[in-house]
Amino acid sequence: GNIKPPTKTKDVKPVYPAIAQSARVQGVVIIEATIGPSGSVQEAKVLRSIPLLDAAALDAVKQWVFTPTLLNGVPVPVIMTVTVNFTLQ
Repeated sequence: GNIKPPTKTKDVKPVYPAIAQSARVQGVVIIEATIGPSGSVQEAKVLRSIPLLDAAALDAVKQWVFTPTLLNGVPVPVIMTVTVNFTLQ
């Protein structure tokens, strides 16, 4: 079938946890997100963890919204991998 990948329409930046900032922890948390037919994130789980940053990354990703993924014109759920980058300023 003809599948167009979802496009993020609402991006929520993660809140950098104070404890992670004071510990100077930074890096990338990789999350597997299930995007429902409506485009909202229905489920998210951590694939690559940074323990002090996981909760903040999940909170942000669960608020993201995407364009619905269409398979032959019908909205379908899709699983995709997303990365959340934490960089100390």
